[in-house]
Amino acid sequence: MAGCLDNFQWPKCDCIELGDKRNAIASISAGMLFFAGWWVIIDAAIQYPEQDKLHHAYHTCGVISTVAMFMINAVSNGQVRGDTYSTGCMGQTGARVWMFIGFLLAFGSLIGASWILIGGYVVNPSALHKQNQYAGVAVFLQNALIFFSAIVFKFGRTEDLWE
Repeated sequence: MAGCLDNFQWPKCDCIELGDKRNAIASISAGMLFFAGWWVIIDAAIQYPEQDKLHHAYHTCGVISTVAMFMINAVSNGQVRGDTYSTGCMGQTGARVWMFIGFLLAFGSLIGASWILIGGYVVNPSALHKQNQYAGVAVFLQNALIFFSAIVFKFGRTEDLWE
C-alpha cells in the first residue's frame, strides 16, 4: 500500500511555466497574504478600540500564528529529509520536531480563531457583538491568511533554484 501512488504523474501544464520565477512568485504571494492578514486585524482594532467589542486578548492567536510561520519556514525541506543537515544536537529529528511544533502552533491558532469567531460572535452574540461581527471575522481571517501564507512560502518554493 505504501507505493500505490508511485506511478501517478500530475498532468503537465505548458501554459504556466514559471521556471526561474517560481521562488519570487511564491515569496511575493506569501508576503501579500501575510500583509493582508495583519492589515485586516489592524483595521478591526482601529474600528473597535473598546475592550468589550474586540477583546485585546484575541490578538494572541495572530501572534502565535506569526511565530508558527517563522518556525515552519526556518527549516528547509532538505533538513527535514536529511539531505543537507546531519550535524547539530538532534540533526534530522530536531528539524522534524521543530517543524512539527510549528505546524501544531499554526493549526492551534487557526482553531482558536475559529472558536473566537463561532463562540464569541456567531453562536452567543450579545447586544454589542450583534453590531460588530466583523471583529470576529477579522480575527479568523487574519489567522487563515497567515496560515496560507506559511503554506505557500514553505511548499511554493523550490530548493533547486537556490544553488
